[in-house]
This record gives sequence, structure tokens and C-alpha cells, in this order.
Amino acid sequence: MSQRSRRQPNMNLGKGNMAAPSSQSCTALERSIRERVPTLLTDLYQFTMAYAYWRSGRHNEPAVFELFFRDNPFGGSFSLFSGMHDCLLFLRSFRFTDEDVEYLRSVLPPATDPAFFLFLRELDCSGVTLHSVPEGMVVFARVPLMEVSGPLAVVQLLETSLLCLVNYASLVCSNAARFRLAAGSRRKLLEMGLRRAQGPDGGLTASRYTYVGGFDMTSNVQAGFLFGIPVAGTMAHSYVTSFSSLEEVWPQTLVAANGDHDNIDLISLTKGWLGRVCELLGVESGKIHEGELAAFLSYAIAYPHNFLPVIDSYSVTYSGLLNFCAVALSLFELDYSPLGVRLDSGDLCRQSVEVRHVFRLCSEQFSIPAFQSLLIVGTNNISEYSMAELNKKENEIDVVGVGTHLVTCTRQPSLGCVYKLVEVRGSPRMKFSEDPEKSTVPGRKAVYRMLDTEGHPFLDLLCLCEEPAPKACVAVRCHPVVGNKTCQSITPSQVSCLRLEVYTKGQITHPLCSTAETREKVQSSIQTLHPRHKRLQEPDSYIVSFKVAVSEKLHNLIAEIRKGSSNNSNFLLAN
Repeated sequence: MSQRSRRQPNMNLGKGNMAAPSSQSCTALERSIRERVPTLLTDLYQFTMAYAYWRSGRHNEPAVFELFFRDNPFGGSFSLFSGMHDCLLFLRSFRFTDEDVEYLRSVLPPATDPAFFLFLRELDCSGVTLHSVPEGMVVFARVPLMEVSGPLAVVQLLETSLLCLVNYASLVCSNAARFRLAAGSRRKLLEMGLRRAQGPDGGLTASRYTYVGGFDMTSNVQAGFLFGIPVAGTMAHSYVTSFSSLEEVWPQTLVAANGDHDNIDLISLTKGWLGRVCELLGVESGKIHEGELAAFLSYAIAYPHNFLPVIDSYSVTYSGLLNFCAVALSLFELDYSPLGVRLDSGDLCRQSVEVRHVFRLCSEQFSIPAFQSLLIVGTNNISEYSMAELNKKENEIDVVGVGTHLVTCTRQPSLGCVYKLVEVRGSPRMKFSEDPEKSTVPGRKAVYRMLDTEGHPFLDLLCLCEEPAPKACVAVRCHPVVGNKTCQSITPSQVSCLRLEVYTKGQITHPLCSTAETREKVQSSIQTLHPRHKRLQEPDSYIVSFKVAVSEKLHNLIAEIRKGSSNNSNFLLAN
């Protein structure tokens, strides 16, 4: 048997190679957007409003909408902006087909002027301009993520589709980031929620944006193909329980990895090692499940370099762990490198400690240093809370697989993004509400992030577009975006503009990032946050602590519009 130095565990649980999306997969991605988000994927009232605009001759009036959310998700203090990539591809392909128009003709009221359908058939987004926060950036409640400007009828028609593309992507990406914060930087995270997701598109979106949010791998093969995400996976319990006897193992031999062409009887070799493991641990072999050993052997012969079985189909202590060690020792003897084990039930922390202890005993007893560092993967209905608890208990888990609670966002099923009109014909517009939290902020805006001396963001400032940008080390007066707090003066050490022009005149004007590049931006953006904003429980909320504000000029505009609205309420009494 060859002697091995201690090695760093290979985190690729399946083939696991990560590759940048090929030209074929990039083409498939754009096709996927057209198929997933066709132009008719919107609410009917978008068409009835567009018709009313068209009927009154207002359809080409310049208008501006903003997309934002009102509350930070999951009781936290931040979110992550995601979905812009798909929004840009959607805008570029926005077009009604003859079939689309004929269907609309059948569902819109009969009084609809036939000429409106000719108008729709020629519609595209060549007159639309999109300004956006960079995708992957930490964002806060009530800060406009996207500004959509263009002909009134067109930008109205875009509302539902853009919300659909941003809402879930940003929510699940933010959820993944919270899982990453809970797990810490050492542990690897595997997303495995496809079967629990809300439909195929939900599963694909989740795999993509949980990787962006900080997960390391996915079980979703299509996500790997489209987005270049590392894929991982080995076996389920069904594979283990499908075997009942060693007679089902075929072939029964394996050639050594060192190039020796002799076929080795792996069953006989493993039986010998099994006896030695039982003797080492002082365990009787009577409870060892033969079918489980047969499953492990069969899989090891198929994938000797990727051997990572689930070991709790029967009993971890009295069967699964013993069978694994015997097969793994046989593979080491033949110069292969097994990966580790997966635990999927019971007390994962306690079992992982037990498993690691046995790995170390085998490593010392049989002089195989690498054995002690074999992977232990934990998967058992993991939530954010249970992930955080792992850090409080003794455990030896290297990789955590998360499914249901990650992709379904069980703590909060929707981010609640809204799309609100802020300007028409150059005139600011504002929505009033009985609930002040639901009032909107009028006018076209610039968005600036104020940073302290350590580079941490401490305030996002909304200004009117025509205002000069705030400057570093110069005091600026501002008001809270909601509430009745008094004006404050703040002095930033650094100022950054959060708005980019990303689409205009039918063209994407900002380079599209790959999924991996966006993931790096997410991690960099999160690192800028002060530790108190990254706390999962009772964080220092960006908005509650007066961290999103409006400039004095914008504050005065809001006051003027409110006053004007009150005066205009008497128009029926005017001559």
C-alpha cells in the first residue's frame, strides 16, 4: 500500500469541474430567457392601461418608473440586487409576435380599436433606457434598484416582467448570503433544492442565484450547463437500498490506479479490510448490512475517484460507517482517492464527530494520512437557524447541503418589489397613501452611497438628477426617506454613485457579467458592510437607523407636491 501525505480534500463531490459557459450554453441562456419570459408573461391590466394611453394619444409621452422594495428581507438589514442580467436580455428581445397579437385580440374587450393591435405588433424597447444599481451589490430598502424610462405605454407594459425577474432572484440570492454568513467561510455549501423548488423555472433561478449569493456548488445539471456553476452529487438512499446481496455486484474487479493491469477482486479485498476495521473498533459484524456493502462496492467500481456514499440508510455506527471504511481502505490500497461520506438524518453534529474519530483511528492504524481528512457532508432539512447552530456545537462537517429552506425562502416568500411611476412629461409624480410607508418619492433621481473612514457604507442618499453630486469630506444636509425625523448633516469620507446606464436605444450598454463574476461582486460588496449590519439576529437596520435619506432639495419637492395635491383637491369647486 502506498503511503500518502495529508491532502486537502477535493470539494468536487461529483465530477464537479467548473467551466465558463460555452458559446453553446450562452446561446441557450438567451433562448432560455425568451422561452421563460415571453412578452405575454405579464398582467392583463398592463394591456388595458396601454390601450387607454394609446386611445388618448398619450402612449409616447416620456415617462419614468422606479423599481424598489420597502423592507429588508428576513428581518435583516440588507438585500442583494440580482436579476439585472435577465432583465437586459428580456428588453433586447421584447417583441410581440403575430400569434401574441391574435391572442390579445381575443381577450381584450371587443371595443378595442383594431389599430391598437397594429401598434403592438410594431412595439419594441428601442426607446427605453434603463439605469440600474450594479448587479450583485448590497442594497437597502427604498433605494431605487432600477430606473426605467421611455414611452409611457412601453414602460408600463414592462412592469410585471421586470418585477418577476428581480423579485425572486434578489430574494433567494439574499437568502443564500445569509446561509453563507451563518455557515462561516470554512464550510462549503451545496445547493440541492431543485426537487423542492416552485417549478422548473424556480429551481433553475434558485440554483443560479444561490451560487451568486455564496454557495459553492449545485446539484442542478442544467444550471451547471447554462451558468458554469460547479455541479456535485453521488448517490441517494434508493441506490443503496436497491442492493440486497454481494452477488449483485458486477463487475467484481478493479484495476489499480497506478497502471497495473491486473484485475483485483474488490469484494475479497474489501472483506479483508472489513474484518480489520471491525477488530480495530471492537465491533461485531453481525449488524453490517450486506446490501449496503454491495451498493458501496458497485459504486466504487464505477467511480473509484469519486466515492462518497450516503451512510445512514440502515445504521451509521453499525453498518454504513464500517462498510465505507472497508471500501475506502481498499480503494486507497489500489491508489485511488475516495472522497468521504454523507450524513442525512439524526444528530449530524454528534455523528460527524463519531465519523471523524473513526477516520482518524483508521488513518493512524493503517498509516494512511489522507484518511483523517476525508469529507463529511451533512444534509438534513437544514435551515438558517440550524446552520448557525452548527457553529455553536462540536462537529466535523465539511460540506452542508441545503434544499427546501434555501430555495423556497420559507422565512419570507417574497421580497415585495414594486414598480412606481415617478415622472411623466418631465413632471414629477408621487403616490400618496393612508400608510406613509407606501408613499413614493417623486422625480428622476441619482443615488449615492456614503462611506465612513473605514470604507463601510453608512447612508444611501437619494438626490434629484439635476443636483450636484455630494463630495467626500463635505457636509450634506439630508432627511429620512420615511418618517418625520428632523434634518441631519452628514459628512462622508467617500462617495460612490450607484447608478449605471445599462440599456439604451435597443442596446445593452454595460458589459454582461458571468455568474461567477457576479458572485465575486456579491462577496466584495458584503465585505464592505460593517459587522453590525451582517448580524443575522437583530442587525442594525439600514433604514430604521436613518440610513436611507433624501437630499434637502428632494425633501422640499415632496413637501411641495403634498401641498399642491391638497390644494388641487378643490378643483370641482373652481369656476
